[in-house]
Parts: sequence; structure tokens; C-alpha cells
Amino acid sequence: MRFLKENVWTLATLFLAIFLGMTGSAWAQGTSPTGSTIVQTATTKVGSVFKSVKTIIFVIAGFGLVGLAWAAIFKKVDFKWLAALATGLAILAAAGAIVEYATGSQETSGYLETTFGRI
Repeated sequence: MRFLKENVWTLATLFLAIFLGMTGSAWAQGTSPTGSTIVQTATTKVGSVFKSVKTIIFVIAGFGLVGLAWAAIFKKVDFKWLAALATGLAILAAAGAIVEYATGSQETSGYLETTFGRI
């Protein structure tokens, strides 16, 4: 009995994980009132959030580039910061192509477009 009292939340979480694992893929195929599936709706919303966050990050990175240029004027440039900023922006710009390559489909091209464009 003491074991159950000490591990009630662990057991509840384990039970929930097992229950969700046994529900199957039919659960995610339910349709919404607009006719789209839950997965399609979630995919669309995640894609729009990704595009918005990507734009915000590019704006903030622009301020970072201005700060690095200002540091270069006074010869105080930290090249580790410049390399980290450039690498991060390149990965973010190519995120759509990386996802398409990893998934093997081009269904994401509508909302995960790359900044580099189609090659």
C-alpha cells in the first residue's frame, strides 16, 4: 500500500501513456465541422506559427547584425558570435528543405518554404 501512495502519479502517467498508445491511428482521423481532419488542422496551425516565428527571428537577427557591425567599427568583434548567428540563420532559412528531405514528401511546401527558394 505504501508503494501505491508514493508512486500514484507515476502509475497514473504510465496508465495514461499505455492508454494513449493503444488508441490507434483512427482517433486522429476524426473530422472537424469544417471537414478537415485533426491532423490537417494541426499541421496548418503549426505551419503558420512557424512562418510567424521565422519572421520574428529574422528581424531580431537583423538587430544582432547591426550590433556586430557596430562592434566591428570599434574593433571589438567576437567572431564566435558572428559564426553562431550566421549558422543559426542558415539553418532557419533552410528549415523547410530540411523537413521535406527528412520526411520524403513535399506536402509541406505550402507553409515551410525555404528562404533560398526552389532549386
